[in-house]
Amino acid sequence: MKKLFFLLVVFAVVLSACGNTPAPLEISDPSKPILVNSGDEFTIVLDSNPTTGYHWEIVDELDAGLELVSKEYTNDEPVAPGSGGVDVWTFKAVSAGERQVTLGYYPPSNDPVDPQQTVTFTVTVQ
Repeated sequence: MKKLFFLLVVFAVVLSACGNTPAPLEISDPSKPILVNSGDEFTIVLDSNPTTGYHWEIVDELDAGLELVSKEYTNDEPVAPGSGGVDVWTFKAVSAGERQVTLGYYPPSNDPVDPQQTVTFTVTVQ
């Protein structure tokens, strides 16, 4: 019986490993270059707290060699008012070349203002 249980566990682990697709490259440090192949997706993760009104936005238009796939906010656990979280930006590398993604952290305001902080990521698409 123990042998059968062990074989079932091994089989389940092998099966689950076969079905997994690689996770997208996740980057949080703008000082580190991002190296991806054309067609790959990569993720930029930044601390954020939209409950305070601050928010991240793309500062300049994206280069045609990159596409924004999605932007999602994930709360820190436990979820509590003002606890913050992270913005998760997913991009797709469309064509080869060196690109830049600049994101700005904007204060709460109804009037257009400059970001209080900017981060620029260098992306090399092969």
